[in-house]
Amino acid sequence: MPTPSMEDYIEQIHNLMESKGYARVSDIAEALLVHPSSVTKMVQKLDKDGYLNYEKYRGFILTSKGEKLGERLVYRHELLENFLEVIGVDSDKIYEDVEGIEHHLSWNSIDRIGDLVQYFKADAKRIEDLRSIVESSAE
Repeated sequence: MPTPSMEDYIEQIHNLMESKGYARVSDIAEALLVHPSSVTKMVQKLDKDGYLNYEKYRGFILTSKGEKLGERLVYRHELLENFLEVIGVDSDKIYEDVEGIEHHLSWNSIDRIGDLVQYFKADAKRIEDLRSIVESSAE
């Protein structure tokens, strides 16, 4: 099982590969607010654990195992953002909240949250009803 830190790196590498076609140590360090040496150490660990293939001075790519996990991690992140949006969390709090909770939920919980988001998004009236409840409880 990857640690939360490993998940953050895999998710970031996946996002960079999707958006730029490559992921550099400096890009990862900047995105995760860590030193490049920390990225290099983690990349070596992810290579050892089979999540990516790393060649010193040449770069790295995600393995199929890393790619599959990266896709799942991005799904989890986006799903939690959607969930918090649906339940009416202030948009300026959503990213920080997702970062705080995403590693603490089981995949079973993530799947049930996915079901709930689908339920609400299937009928806009459901979201309106939920927002009415939220607004009336805030008064």
